[in-house]
Amino acid sequence: MNRLMAAVFLALLVCLGVQGVPLPQQSSGSGGQSSTAAAPPTTVTAPATVVSEKSGKSASETPSLDDALELYRAGKWDDAEREYNALIAAQPSNPGAYAGLARVYLKEKKIPEAYAAASKAVAVSPNFADAHVALGEVYFRQGKLHEAEQEFITQARANTDDARAYLGMARMSKANSYYKQANRMIDAAYKLDPHDPDIWRERLAFLTSAEVQKARSDAAQSQQEQTKSIELANESSETPKPVQITVKRAARTCQLVSKLTSMESKLKTLFNDPTHIAGYGLDVGLNGTRATLRVDTGAGGILVTRGVAEKAGLKHVVDANIGGIGDKAAAAGYIAFADSIRIGDLEFEHCPVEVIEKSPMKEADGLIGGDVFEDFLVDLDFPVQKLRLSQLPPIPGADTSQPAALQPQGSGPRYYDRYVAPEMKSYTPVSRFGHMLLVPTSVNQLPPKLFLVDTGAFGNMISPTAAREVTGVSTDSYTYVKGLSGNVKTVFRANELTITFGHLRQKNEDMVAFDLSPMSDSAGTEISGILGFSMLAMLEMKIDYRDGLVDFIYDENKARRFH
Repeated sequence: MNRLMAAVFLALLVCLGVQGVPLPQQSSGSGGQSSTAAAPPTTVTAPATVVSEKSGKSASETPSLDDALELYRAGKWDDAEREYNALIAAQPSNPGAYAGLARVYLKEKKIPEAYAAASKAVAVSPNFADAHVALGEVYFRQGKLHEAEQEFITQARANTDDARAYLGMARMSKANSYYKQANRMIDAAYKLDPHDPDIWRERLAFLTSAEVQKARSDAAQSQQEQTKSIELANESSETPKPVQITVKRAARTCQLVSKLTSMESKLKTLFNDPTHIAGYGLDVGLNGTRATLRVDTGAGGILVTRGVAEKAGLKHVVDANIGGIGDKAAAAGYIAFADSIRIGDLEFEHCPVEVIEKSPMKEADGLIGGDVFEDFLVDLDFPVQKLRLSQLPPIPGADTSQPAALQPQGSGPRYYDRYVAPEMKSYTPVSRFGHMLLVPTSVNQLPPKLFLVDTGAFGNMISPTAAREVTGVSTDSYTYVKGLSGNVKTVFRANELTITFGHLRQKNEDMVAFDLSPMSDSAGTEISGILGFSMLAMLEMKIDYRDGLVDFIYDENKARRFH
């Protein structure tokens, strides 16, 4: 249950995984498994010393890095931007000022400006570690994960005392399902700089319930720490931190109570109209109340309408804004809890459910994300309309006996790294950001970009920026794109494109294009396109959420049934 997310590419995919990296022993246990033998192992050592706590500096008329950093950490982006720019005006060759400014621009979602600032930092001081780390952070946001990895790992190998190099390594490792490695890296970052709110927030994903509560208690003892902890949790949210933490931790109580090791269920055809298929759904029982939920790999957990929630007696926990594709504000809704969720013979207890006023989909009562089944190998065989669940291959040496309630929050076994079983060597490694699965996808033979695997989207789509790199783009005033956040105001069409992902290639003409930056901002990395239902419906798709692996299987005979 969601716990609150072809050979030509082989060399690049290896690089995207931060694979087989022996990391510093910040905690007990041995190193993780290597998912491939294609890349030679590299070594990262822990910093030999821990820098002392950075002290604040009183404001003065002279701009300083300390003052600018304090403003950044307080979430005062405009003030921090002015301070860094004033420092650059006074000291044009100060690499720290450019690096800091790049981070402010990232917070302000000014990605081109961030890249320019970080590049300038490296240009004025090529040997300055933090300049390269800042550039790595920009690369990460741009979806250039290989380039980001090289910047972070180079500094980590150099035994740097720059905490954010290890923060970058932690983010890379987590996105690519190297959770044990990520845990060690965030530990190293936290020891170097426990007062960096970005590090503090990232570390929460690796804490158990008891550790989160202790972290909150410790923060409450210091007004300075409490201020920082609230700011980091509310950077892009109006929900107070204590509520966010409570909801996330409560979500961990969702338990799979069925003792099943495998299951097969019929997928229900959902129609937009008598001749057009909208998607496939599952019959789901919420406290005994039946609902038809669309299977949506682009969504996380379960979302239902208020009418279904009230009929099922779902327990309201906290108000929440629920957003998705569209240019309107997120829809008002709330988080509720279901005592029981049944899908066939599969049953979960005490699970969070998102509730919205009404569904934008007339064909279903809500959505069910693929990550609901993340404890299994998920086989979505769309051409024959079957969902199959089976056991994931055991991780060699892994102890899976620890109760889920005692494990850290978030998805995946946080004490193990990606494991590619022999029978899964043909699977494509993907990057996971929460419930989102991002697969490297080449557009017209350019280097791969990240595309979201989204069975809830009506078809393949691309961002106008990515499309313009290879083809012409024109405005389309006749096509409407609608999601949970209403209609997309400006829709484009991209001329002929050929996309290549996994072992497959497909030619697309007049692909729909629109701005995906809100989705990218939410993920923290650039999502350049979407692999949607009209194509995925022709495939059998096997998903290993634990290890970040997906197998795309095309059988021409089976695919004909869809048409």
